[in-house]
Amino acid sequence: MKADIHPQYNTMVFHDLASGEKFLTRSTAKSNKTIEWEDGNTYPVIDVEISAASHPFYTGKQRIMDSAGRVERFNARFKGFGGKK
Repeated sequence: MKADIHPQYNTMVFHDLASGEKFLTRSTAKSNKTIEWEDGNTYPVIDVEISAASHPFYTGKQRIMDSAGRVERFNARFKGFGGKK
């Protein structure tokens, strides 16, 4: 591997603003903000708006679309469109 071409890979905290959940992981991202973690060490922190802790797909709280109602509304709206003249 070439020297001095790869970004620094450091331990970092990601803070999910939607759920309040915090994750300690490693990343090449940089931040000037720091936080003291449960182990007593201080790590850089990055605030994210959504993560697996708050995203509807991962939490199972997704909204189910009414596909049958949508199809019926479409058919009613375009019932006579494209018919024979």
